[in-house]
Amino acid sequence: MDTKAFKRSLQQSENYHRKGFGHQEEVAGVLKSEYQSSLIQQIRENNYILEKGDVTIRLAEAFGFCWGVERAVAMAYETRQHFPTERIWITNEIIHNPSVNQRLREMKVEFTPVEQGKKDFSGVGEGDVVILPAFGASVQEMELLSEKKCTIVDTTCPWVSKVWNTVEKHKKKSYTSIIHGKYNHEETIATSSFADKYLIVLNMAQAEYVANYILNGGDREEFLAKFNRAYSEGFDPDQDLEFIGIANQTTMLKSETEQIGKLFEHTMMKKYGPDQLNDHFQSFNTICDATQERQDAMFKLVDEKLDLMVVIGGYNSSNTTHLQEIAIDRKIPSYHIDCAERIGPGNRIEHKILHSDLEVVENWLPAGKIVVGITSGASTPDKVVEDAIEKIFQLKAAALV
Repeated sequence: MDTKAFKRSLQQSENYHRKGFGHQEEVAGVLKSEYQSSLIQQIRENNYILEKGDVTIRLAEAFGFCWGVERAVAMAYETRQHFPTERIWITNEIIHNPSVNQRLREMKVEFTPVEQGKKDFSGVGEGDVVILPAFGASVQEMELLSEKKCTIVDTTCPWVSKVWNTVEKHKKKSYTSIIHGKYNHEETIATSSFADKYLIVLNMAQAEYVANYILNGGDREEFLAKFNRAYSEGFDPDQDLEFIGIANQTTMLKSETEQIGKLFEHTMMKKYGPDQLNDHFQSFNTICDATQERQDAMFKLVDEKLDLMVVIGGYNSSNTTHLQEIAIDRKIPSYHIDCAERIGPGNRIEHKILHSDLEVVENWLPAGKIVVGITSGASTPDKVVEDAIEKIFQLKAAALV
């Protein structure tokens, strides 16, 4: 399939919308009342510090809603206002935040059901309105919706679209796209759908395995088993790693994406020599600015003297998880929650352990004066952060610790 030609044709269709519907001002007022926070603005204006009783809150200098997320949510609200009686669907969560998605459900926006890991579009009728989320949708999904003559509202983040363009460049030169990401993440699924040949690597360890295979060969069946579900149909590591290009899921750790890119650049240089490097390797900067800013702010925050860290965001939010990793790497007691309701009653917290399940911790707030670091993922509204901070203040004020 000529994915570039299909996308161009779709974008020229009268059923396709990538801009708003002229209701920006009305929607802005609703979003401000539902998601913004005067307390968070106060903390920003006070050099990202707030002291109250025995608690000092230190906010990261970049956190919460990024531009792409804010744009996607605003477009979803506009869509409901523009189509007040039509049936509206989202192909997945609009963003990875439970409170925002619940609010859309209350607005009678339906979410495509997932059965055994696959989306079921059978309920989407001809002419229904369908919103594509901030992290995009696969070419196959867009094609299906186009065939159903659905009105498509595309809120895909421009940074994600930039990665898709990079993959198209790889395909044009018959390169294999090596994508740094999670093979089952919606964004990576969408990105890989634009590729001809691709291989998805989760981390530096997997990248080093591939690099070693490029240089020294290895057990082909072991390779395919190791990356099961993470490569294109018919992928052959003995043939398809001669020409490679680098792409990434935009929410991965910036430093790791850069390291992986450098690793493969050095690998291909060693394999083919400096004079032939550009014939075998392509790399473009596709690291999202917002993701980078939040990670940089987190690295700065964990350099402060903190008693503990609270990271707020959806449990399926990749960028939030990576913020949590930074705190854990610094050995700071850290708690990942998706909403303020995870705090209490009493001095307890229900949080998600990194790469594991939910856990309830008693007596999580130390006695006496404490400094609490706070950050949130790019899909987390300021109002959710405010609610969590207020819960912490209430616990300490009640002398529960």
